[in-house]
Amino acid sequence: MTRVAIIDSQPAVRAGLGMLLLSEPGIVPVGAASGASDAPDLLARERVDVVLLDHQLRDGDGIALCRRLKAERADLRVILYTASAGDEVQVLARVAGADGIVDKAAPPYELFEAIRRVARGASALPPLTRAQLDAAAHSVEPDDLALLAMLVDGTPAADVADTLRMDRGRVARRTERMLGRLRRPAPRTAA
Repeated sequence: MTRVAIIDSQPAVRAGLGMLLLSEPGIVPVGAASGASDAPDLLARERVDVVLLDHQLRDGDGIALCRRLKAERADLRVILYTASAGDEVQVLARVAGADGIVDKAAPPYELFEAIRRVARGASALPPLTRAQLDAAAHSVEPDDLALLAMLVDGTPAADVADTLRMDRGRVARRTERMLGRLRRPAPRTAA
């Protein structure tokens, strides 16, 4: 059984997802939270394998919450379940440590397959294009290119810190700064 928690600001989405997940053998919804403020209580109360998380929450940023959840519990698997799974979100998801992305408009079988994949420890992230990688590389500080590459590749935080010869706190601060820069448009270069 894969135990799934839902974190989404919309009550109708939480209720609908709960009903949908109940219909699928082997997947059990164990609770729902409306945002970043009540998510920690839910996750402390329930044994959760996979979190379905909207990246836009009313009371916070789903990308930041994803990063925090992954830092607190390395075994927790997080899928961004979003209505805007565009280029920016795909890169941000990887940097934040998400294990998958599913568009809210996708058919249910894609959601079920993503849940099963990440529960097994695999990725349900779409491959990044060269254009996405180039845009990300042009958005961050040159000193952060190695960090970006490792995070996009899914390198564990401890390995990132060891490779870059930094403590985890410094890696976390640089990652936060990088996420902020990735949310802004890349600077234009002269043609």
